[in-house]
Amino acid sequence: MGITSLLVLFLSGLGFAALAIGLNKILSYSRPNPIKAEPYECGVQTHGTTWVQFNVGYYLFSLVFLIFDVEIVFMYPWAVVFKQVGLVALIEIIFFIAILFFGLLYAYKKKALTWM
Repeated sequence: MGITSLLVLFLSGLGFAALAIGLNKILSYSRPNPIKAEPYECGVQTHGTTWVQFNVGYYLFSLVFLIFDVEIVFMYPWAVVFKQVGLVALIEIIFFIAILFFGLLYAYKKKALTWM
């Protein structure tokens, strides 16, 4: 698999994306309407400006949650076969939890866990 194959793959991906966007522009119709352009949130009319800047802390909080959510996904299969895998897998899971614990300490130190 040389550079030629990679180039063909890249160009075919670009071509497929361009074809999909082009067909969408050709086959769809647009009826611009000021009511359609209004922001809509749960059936409630917006008050004030709709362009609000979110605090980056919410993003960090969700990333920390995602990391520990994925941890459970990896730990469940290990727990199911715990008796069959032996001591080596126990050491590996302890190492895995230690890495996540240090990540939690880092997030705590950076105050990523404090809610705004």
